[in-house]
Amino acid sequence: MKIAHAVLAIAATVSLVQLTGCAVARDQQTVGSYIDDATITTRVKARMAEDKSVSATSISVETLKGTVQLSGFAKSADERATAERIARTTPGVQAVRNDILVR
Repeated sequence: MKIAHAVLAIAATVSLVQLTGCAVARDQQTVGSYIDDATITTRVKARMAEDKSVSATSISVETLKGTVQLSGFAKSADERATAERIARTTPGVQAVRNDILVR
């Protein structure tokens, strides 16, 4: 049974490395940069989830080379501006592109 678990763990690790490798090659960035961007995205989403004036489920966050792109829908201009402020003040963010639409 232990051998089966070891084989499964190795297969999962290889799959993760392959998926990460594909994403890195596609975006032409290093593994470290890719991980940094994922960390920034997670931080921005977590801060939005903590802020009751922003609907974190309606706003998408993507990061590429330190630039955060916000998209989705906000209920007001204030919500849109708050989401941008949260992103701009998150550690590691170099720039923000705010494509959030107000409905």
